[in-house]
Amino acid sequence: MIGRLSGILLEKNPPQLLLDVQGVAYEVDVPMSTFYNLPGNGERVTLFTHLVVREDAHLLYGFGSESERRAFRQLLKVNGIGAKIALSVLSGLSVAELAQAITLQETGRLTRVPGIGKKTAERLMLELKDKLGADVTQTVGVNRAPPPTSDIMHALVALGYSEREASAAIKQLPDGVAVADGIKQALKLLAKS
Repeated sequence: MIGRLSGILLEKNPPQLLLDVQGVAYEVDVPMSTFYNLPGNGERVTLFTHLVVREDAHLLYGFGSESERRAFRQLLKVNGIGAKIALSVLSGLSVAELAQAITLQETGRLTRVPGIGKKTAERLMLELKDKLGADVTQTVGVNRAPPPTSDIMHALVALGYSEREASAAIKQLPDGVAVADGIKQALKLLAKS
């Protein structure tokens, strides 16, 4: 297993880069979060890596941090999630945002990622809840109860309102409103518009 590469960055073609490690050039696919933090061509870079061996190819994936690689590996363990979708998730959400979405069970944040539908998002929530959510959120500081507005948002979306409509209604609610009262007030506001 190749665990880390350190070398000179030769080319950047999103999401792939070419890294020269003492005369051997490695093609490495990286999430956009890592890609945006890369130095310019000709500069030295160190990446944590994950090697996927398939029947027809050996594919190398690189990450700017150990936590990104750990999240990638957890995503790969989920049934139906391959390396491309895992990269897409980490390109659309930071590790902290992913952990927060899983902890707060916000499937809407995951369905915005290309390649993730509602069922896949629900599977991710279920399978990663005790793995990624608990592990990463303690270090990130998001291990807390979901705010009542999150429950109100879920209820309004379940009733057929778009996230934009629900969010606009929730913004008009008083701070600290109970979930049941918040739903009633939000429905009244939505009925007026």
